[in-house]
Amino acid sequence: MTMQLSSFKLTSLRKTLLGTCLAAATSVFPLVTQAAETLKVGTVVWVGYAPFYVADALDLYKPYGLSVQLQFFNDPALIPSAMLGGALDGGMLTYDQVIGSAAKGLKHKVVMPIDFSNGGDAIVADKSITSVAGFRGQKVGFNPLSPSDFLLAYALKSNGMTEKDIQPINMTPESIPGAMASGSLPIGVTYEPNVSQILGMPGEKFHVVYSSKDAPGLITDVLVFDEAVITKRSVAIKAMMQGYLDGMAYMSSNPDEAAVIIGKVLGVSAEEAKEQMGGVYNIPLAEMAKNFIPSSETTSFFGSGAVIGQLLKDNGQIPVIPDFANTFDTQFVEALAP
Repeated sequence: MTMQLSSFKLTSLRKTLLGTCLAAATSVFPLVTQAAETLKVGTVVWVGYAPFYVADALDLYKPYGLSVQLQFFNDPALIPSAMLGGALDGGMLTYDQVIGSAAKGLKHKVVMPIDFSNGGDAIVADKSITSVAGFRGQKVGFNPLSPSDFLLAYALKSNGMTEKDIQPINMTPESIPGAMASGSLPIGVTYEPNVSQILGMPGEKFHVVYSSKDAPGLITDVLVFDEAVITKRSVAIKAMMQGYLDGMAYMSSNPDEAAVIIGKVLGVSAEEAKEQMGGVYNIPLAEMAKNFIPSSETTSFFGSGAVIGQLLKDNGQIPVIPDFANTFDTQFVEALAP
């Protein structure tokens, strides 16, 4: 579903912000006078996508002649297939999903890195389980072929284990809190705001055993479009990215107002939204190009991709590791960079 926040009384803020954005916009893209072009983009409720939520609420795409319809999914693994079927123009995915698509021959390409998970993805367990080694023989709920699956695989491998050492339970990220609250699931892999929901349950029964802080840069959220869409809709894609950057700028200059907007989408208070934002690092435009440069660093798609690709291949999720240079298109970041 598309999240609408028109009930917010932010008209005066919007007018002030749009006035500033219009001046900056004309130096990058000419204003479009005809009816706004529309992009349908798949996403999930994730704090790292906050600048998009702000841009959506304040209509920050309008100065660039664009309308963005965010289509929310409970299962991020469904977004690539929706893109393939034409139901979506693009999607917000994690880079491991892009590698999986590339290995299957799909031409889904990253146009912009969005954020690094910095604790926002986590493996949460009963407090009696104090380490990853304690997962042995236990039920672990997670969503297969998703960032949760990847984080779990990396945690297990780092501790000399594989999925064969646990009892895997196929669950969506949103169903993890309920299962853990009922006592039927001792370990769950999910992301914010589900992690905070589990940790805040009465009795403080659960804690984080392993998170994306333990694997910095390995879970990177990215904006993805199919190669054919990139060819046909390049102006619209650039406009969406500029609206995103305006949303990030608004978050920096108006943190309290932005937190209200973001909290509404996440289903939490503004203060809780601010806390969750500490679990991600939204990549500034000036740093985005680093992701495209060959390097062993996990801030590069080559560095993180090497680790991700090998894990996915070892787990039988992909037949071959793709050429990472074919998984992204740098033209948009290059056009927008100072």
